[in-house]
Amino acid sequence: MIMASENPRYRWNADDYARHSQSQKQWGRELMAKLRLSGDESLLDIGCGDGKLSAQIARRLPHGTVLGVDNSPEMIALARERYPQGRFGNLRFAVMDARRLGLKASFDVVFSNAALHWVIDHRPVLAGIQAALKPGGRVLIQMGGRGNAADVVAVIEEIMATAQWQSCFEDFAFPYGFYGPEEYRPWLAEAGFDESSIRLSLIPRDMVHGDVEKFRGWIRTTWLPYLQRVPAARREEFIDTVTAKYLQAFRPDDNGRVHVRMQRLEVAAVRR
Repeated sequence: MIMASENPRYRWNADDYARHSQSQKQWGRELMAKLRLSGDESLLDIGCGDGKLSAQIARRLPHGTVLGVDNSPEMIALARERYPQGRFGNLRFAVMDARRLGLKASFDVVFSNAALHWVIDHRPVLAGIQAALKPGGRVLIQMGGRGNAADVVAVIEEIMATAQWQSCFEDFAFPYGFYGPEEYRPWLAEAGFDESSIRLSLIPRDMVHGDVEKFRGWIRTTWLPYLQRVPAARREEFIDTVTAKYLQAFRPDDNGRVHVRMQRLEVAAVRR
């Protein structure tokens, strides 16, 4: 949900996204299990979206604090509505650009799940994370990595090139920062992370949508850089076209579920 400055301002339907992001939430819970929290840490959650994972982390920090930030005012509004400070005294939310965090060394942990691939240039993000961490503080993030959703991307790019749709995508640039360990390691070292602490993994995942309509909902709520280039009156047609073409090549399984091959880049490091 963190938007890159290179991209236009995307208009998120926060409630709709929350209903179609089960895989992202599941992967986030798995990532949370690797945090090894003591219960008194101060934690920054970048790209917190609707705040669900931030709230789960806050419950694990009875003597600590969580700040969830996202560049989408719609997402932050939903997070504040669902998890008000009256019920979660150690949890706050703020609208914030990941490239301009402006936070000083006050956090023990920086966490981010399924968000930072929305940023093209990760170097200012990593510099901001390093500045926000206390000396010896650690970062654990996971995002779309090199080759993420390549089959969906290929289908969409083929449709974009057709006479029916190409006028919508003039001067369109690939909107995601999908990177591998080779690109990321030098950026972490440059930002001031201990090179001996850096751990990078490119992890293949199977994103499973319960049925065709749920897959269609994921396209509608997640692939905004493409959809918002299409006139509003034609977006449903574009979604239908993407869905039909993908399912021609990748048919649902025997239980009607739709599978998408994903790649996650996981990053762990410690501030020098």
